[in-house]
Amino acid sequence: MFITAAVMAEICSALPLSGSIYIWSAESAGPKYARFFGFIVAWWSCTAWMTFVAGNCQTTANYIVSQLAVWEVDFPGGITNENVKWRALIWAVSEGTLCVSIAINYLPPKWYSAVFRFSVALYAVDFLLCVIWLPIGVSKTYGFRSAKDVFTMTYNGTGAPPAWNWILSFLFTAGSMIGFDASGHIAEETKNASVVAGRAIISSVISTGVLSFATVILFLFCTPDLDTLFSLEAPQPFVQIYALALGKGGSIVMTAIATLGLILSTSVAIVAASRLIFAVARDGVLPMSSWIGKVDAAKQPRNAVTVMFLFGAILLCTILPSQVAFTSLVSAGGIPTTAAYGLIALLRLTMTPNDFKGSHFYLGRWRKPFYLAAVIFNGVVFSVQVSPFVYPTTAETFNFACVIMGSVTIFGILSWYIIPEDNWLRRKQVLQQLRVADEPINGDDSYGSTSVPDARDASISKRVD
Repeated sequence: MFITAAVMAEICSALPLSGSIYIWSAESAGPKYARFFGFIVAWWSCTAWMTFVAGNCQTTANYIVSQLAVWEVDFPGGITNENVKWRALIWAVSEGTLCVSIAINYLPPKWYSAVFRFSVALYAVDFLLCVIWLPIGVSKTYGFRSAKDVFTMTYNGTGAPPAWNWILSFLFTAGSMIGFDASGHIAEETKNASVVAGRAIISSVISTGVLSFATVILFLFCTPDLDTLFSLEAPQPFVQIYALALGKGGSIVMTAIATLGLILSTSVAIVAASRLIFAVARDGVLPMSSWIGKVDAAKQPRNAVTVMFLFGAILLCTILPSQVAFTSLVSAGGIPTTAAYGLIALLRLTMTPNDFKGSHFYLGRWRKPFYLAAVIFNGVVFSVQVSPFVYPTTAETFNFACVIMGSVTIFGILSWYIIPEDNWLRRKQVLQQLRVADEPINGDDSYGSTSVPDARDASISKRVD
């Protein structure tokens, strides 16, 4: 994924625009196929980010309601997804966390910086408590797993062949590093974006990769034996692991930090994703683009935020009839992004390998090996994400991600076919940005705007193939 980040940083530096990944795919395809691939990736990206927000809200709810299992509360009908009352509780808490996350996005823009800084500080506290307090608690209670268990033990709970069972481990490890393109979504509000946005992509992946690797190893040592682990009934087993290692009071502290961190994480994701949706709508790709692509008096894409709220709230309602239905829908959250990463690398390799030489992160002689490596790696991750997770597969265990991905792709193609070409892509602005990317950075002239430009302020012209 480090190589993939380098590929994305290269083109982000050349095109630091709010449409980010969708514009990158369009320009990577070259003039002839730009609009086709741009529309497809636009739909992929919007779907990915909006489903991610809904999924994050349910994850937050799982942390909160898992305290009922810690304190052995006798919930009517039992703590199980088969219980409609339990699903209703998770739905209500999920909707509540969505409302809080959305509300943060309606704060004055000058507050965003403080929110971001507080979020980073909270994540640091969470990480330090996990690497310091949790091991101390484990050492005083059930004890650590052995190094042999951590590094050599395997468990096949999927029923898949051993080799593919091991490959399926990429589902969560790779998934934790997806979404680093978010810094490109807010590039038009970033000073010196051609440098800062690309640098943010690379630093994000490096920090996430290093810290995630350390966290995974730590958790493997701190996880109880498999019999105990599989006996935990809470929706979020880590809440009960905290209780086993730190006591019930300690589990409340860790749950509160995780809950607040997830709410802020969701809010930050909405900030980035709303800019993407705004830019896609501003370029005429989505239904109701004229309304979604508007900004308010403070130059903020409030309508795009509202769309994310409505989409997330409706998606969360699928928890009520069936948890399987909701899980199937949000399972597609990371898949379109993985596909977009691989597609951009493939297009750079085959269509525009010699473009964007003015990028501050131009890969030079290493560009083609990097493009090829990114294509292969993201292809492997994509195959894992659409794979069944339980064998043999039944209607209840079928991974509908491939169906959702196919449906979204069809919507993208239909949009490309139906929406007039005149309504798409501010070509003049893209060409201007490409020229800016080739210019040296000189003081204040290198600074971008600190607000999202209105569609009325952007030059819209027909793309010339």
